[in-house]
Amino acid sequence: MGRRSPSTRLQAALAALAVAAATGVILTIPEASAAVAAGATGYASQNGGTTGGAGGQTVRATTGTQIHAALCGRASSSTPITIQVEGTINHANTAKVSGTSCNTAAGVIELKQISNVTLVGVGAGAVFDQVGIHIRESSNIIIQNVTVKNVKKSGSPTSNGGDAIGMESDVRNVWVDHSTLEASGGESEGFDGLFDMKDNTQYVTLSYSVLRNSGRGGLVGSSETELSNGFITYHHNLYENIDSRAPLLRGGTAHMYDNHYRQLNESGINSRAGAHAKVENNYFEDSKDVLGTFYTDAAGYWQVAGNVFDNVTWSPKGTDYNPAGPNPTSNATVSVPYAYTLDSASCVPDVVARTAGAGKGLLVSDGSCTPQSPSPTPTATASPTPTPTATASPTPTPTATATTAPPSGTNLSIGAGSDGSSKADGTSYGNVRDGNLSTYWSPAGTTGSVSVKWGSPTTISSVRVREAAGAGTVTGWRLLNGDTGAVLATGGAAGTATFPATALSKVTFEITGATGTPRVAEFETYA
Repeated sequence: MGRRSPSTRLQAALAALAVAAATGVILTIPEASAAVAAGATGYASQNGGTTGGAGGQTVRATTGTQIHAALCGRASSSTPITIQVEGTINHANTAKVSGTSCNTAAGVIELKQISNVTLVGVGAGAVFDQVGIHIRESSNIIIQNVTVKNVKKSGSPTSNGGDAIGMESDVRNVWVDHSTLEASGGESEGFDGLFDMKDNTQYVTLSYSVLRNSGRGGLVGSSETELSNGFITYHHNLYENIDSRAPLLRGGTAHMYDNHYRQLNESGINSRAGAHAKVENNYFEDSKDVLGTFYTDAAGYWQVAGNVFDNVTWSPKGTDYNPAGPNPTSNATVSVPYAYTLDSASCVPDVVARTAGAGKGLLVSDGSCTPQSPSPTPTATASPTPTPTATASPTPTPTATATTAPPSGTNLSIGAGSDGSSKADGTSYGNVRDGNLSTYWSPAGTTGSVSVKWGSPTTISSVRVREAAGAGTVTGWRLLNGDTGAVLATGGAAGTATFPATALSKVTFEITGATGTPRVAEFETYA
């Protein structure tokens, strides 16, 4: 087990570093659409992908009880649902709700024995105050744009074993994105981990998030013999004023890239018990022993490249303490199965400061140290939609019938830019806008997304997606306004879709189903 983090060290650091107040969300969206980013990254994009509640009902909730009621009101425990959360969720408004499609508990947001759920903060922001989020025996979960703070395992009130977000017992495919997880002390003050995974949890990504002011950042595996967890990606996150476990890895494989670690007081990435960590293009600052095997003689492994160590101190090696520094070198080779784009470590503090955490408008990096800035989104003036009952009908989503008839006019994709959620080896996002049917983009799996974007708002009213022959074909898709997240159209087979003329800077073709790995040769856009 890890050494207990001294509360005096953490409290001294807290005195020097003011705890930031939970910020309000600056992104607002139309009532009928969810502000969910185009697609999961990292390991959450593998094993069939992570799509959350895509394609299902969208509802609003302003209390924890309403979140539970939305889960319990579904037709089944796997019926897709997106729950838009606004307001403060606390013990007073989080009660157990019963139903055949849920298994909830009071005082904690319980995502237990369910699948296909998105929980996203909207409007003025979603703050889970002393109420943790517990994911258990569940799969295909997205948590986005929320703040979870001051969750305790001792004292009063307690929730979720003291974890801000905790996962355990056969959990698969979870994507936590643009969220803020914070405490106000260490174990002696009643807090535990901010982001914990145990008991066979796999295929998880934590991206563009802030973890701060805690004795423990998070763990993967609850003991040296509990080695069933792994395939975790951490990218573009800020770890700030954390004593240790940033994270602690017991077995499994993890990938850390483009993270900013600042004020790790005792130790940082703790790879042990045979764990393998790929650590690249991170920025470590004002910290101690940021990588190694700590508090055990059960060795772990790492591959390092492109990292910056700015005012990092290193302790001497001991029988149960093996820092990777002062000149970290690789002691293993760690490969990952997905494509990704690295920002230079030198710009990571700036990029992460502008993109990570709740209330940042879901900004992401484009790999060139420049966050992608969506156009201003309309302010929602309607009051929150009441939580539906079990008999409520789903919120309608615009649909379009794909045809083979091509639109007329100029293909506006030629000369535009592009990006996406992932890409298979040997393919490029740019291949969908080069006018060449012999080149193509494929996702790293059966689902994923590709976008066409312009430097200024461009009006389009139809798209044509043309596939190349390959291992699979598209069987389900959504067309999204990349500026607002609004759904423009949905369909089955790829082809032509028309919709009301819309001015936007980015349009996204999201593949939600396919037979094998699809190949998109051209993503054409027309006015």
